Amino acid sequence: MRRRCWAVAYACLLLCAACARPSANFPALPADDIAAERRRQEIAQLRDYYAQLQRLDTVAFRIRTANSADCKEWVSGQIGLLAVAPQSLPRKYRSFSAETLNLTWDRPTAVSVVEGSPAAAAGIVKGDELMTFNNELVPVTGTASWIGKFLRGNGARPVRVVLKRQGVDRTIEMKPAVGCAIPIHLETNSEVNAYTDYKRIVIYSSILRIARTDDQLAVIVGHELAHVNMGHYRKKLQNGLLGEFGGALVDGGFLLGGIYTGRAFTNYMGKVGARSFSVEFEREADYVGAYYAARAGYNVAGAEEIWAAMGMEDPASIRKATTHPASPVRFLQMRKVAEEIADKKRRNLPLAPEMKLIEVDSTPKLREDMQ
Repeated sequence: MRRRCWAVAYACLLLCAACARPSANFPALPADDIAAERRRQEIAQLRDYYAQLQRLDTVAFRIRTANSADCKEWVSGQIGLLAVAPQSLPRKYRSFSAETLNLTWDRPTAVSVVEGSPAAAAGIVKGDELMTFNNELVPVTGTASWIGKFLRGNGARPVRVVLKRQGVDRTIEMKPAVGCAIPIHLETNSEVNAYTDYKRIVIYSSILRIARTDDQLAVIVGHELAHVNMGHYRKKLQNGLLGEFGGALVDGGFLLGGIYTGRAFTNYMGKVGARSFSVEFEREADYVGAYYAARAGYNVAGAEEIWAAMGMEDPASIRKATTHPASPVRFLQMRKVAEEIADKKRRNLPLAPEMKLIEVDSTPKLREDMQ
């Protein structure tokens, strides 16, 4: 067996030796120059990420606080502040994070403060080093998660913050706003996409590239929050289970006839069921999400251009509607919703989406042909 392995390895080496090679005479690139350029690009990327994150945090804060009633019990205190330390970042960023974001290894540093937020109103600014919240030490690892957990437990009660600014200790007090508790994350990804797993909302960085205005970005964030509040995950799961049940009946029928299908119909009908009304759920999220953005003070008139931009990035979506509506449908619906919202503002009506009233009559009725 060992001889055979060596023979295969030798044959592979011979084949590689015969492979075609580039003929260009490349310029010499010193290793130090490559390392320096790598560091420069990594620093630029990290700075850009946090600049985009501050933009997303601003929109997310306004959307979450303006629509807290729709999130029902799933709310928490919101302060509009993001703080990190090198230790709380992925290991690959730590060596240059201090010079990139002006961080210290001793304490978490505020890198994003939302304008108009409780943190901003209390006087916290970027570069402040956080020491304690209500006498609890703010950790240098997992800082963002710790602050989120602290605020969920603290609610809307005031928070006494001790911080250090330019070497001087300061004590301030801020009163959190109440908002939807679902975290909203920015992920570096070239795919133009956003999604929710109903535990968090994830916005890909490419969305921020094509969303030219915060109004357009607010429509996307509102769309994902609407998915959560409308229970679309639960409904899709229910539809998938119903599809699997129907498929299992078919598989069972074949099995009684002596044919084993390997759950083919169960699996297929489960997928079909999960996709049932998927397009309609997406349209509903577009509709309700537009109201969420409007409630937060964003102008949804003109925000429909985000769907035209989506069509440019994914030309197939201009014609096809498989799991999502075609981009022309989303564009035109958003325009109509903007008109609907503008009309309600003119008439001083509440910015509430128009929802169907489904009445369930428990009294059994006989069909006319059975009477």
